Amino acid sequence: MFRVVLVQFIASLIVAAAAGAIAGSHAALSALLGALACLLPNGLFALNLALLGLLQRPHGARAGSTGASAGVFMVLIGEVCKVVLMVGSLALVVWSYKNVVWPALIGGVSAVLLVQPVALAWRQR
Repeated sequence: MFRVVLVQFIASLIVAAAAGAIAGSHAALSALLGALACLLPNGLFALNLALLGLLQRPHGARAGSTGASAGVFMVLIGEVCKVVLMVGSLALVVWSYKNVVWPALIGGVSAVLLVQPVALAWRQR
């Protein structure tokens, strides 16, 4: 999962560099802030998944025990927290940065969100 976050980070840098080359420094910063507003909650979610993998179940637990349903519930709670953090971060960016370049911001968010399924599908061999 951390590989996905790394690919998202690289994509955000590429989009920020392209936005900066096309429209200037405010566009680059807008793209980078938009990407980071989505990238940081994804990183925290990946950390949550890693911790759930480490704390999955005790050694003596059966495979069909309630620990599996608790793990699914924790993933669901983590996903909800990720979305709330993304929306809150984007609202904070828009509220605090007065020179937002909207196409660049949307491009940064889109790059991070659209590269995720590609990175998940791409397996290291």
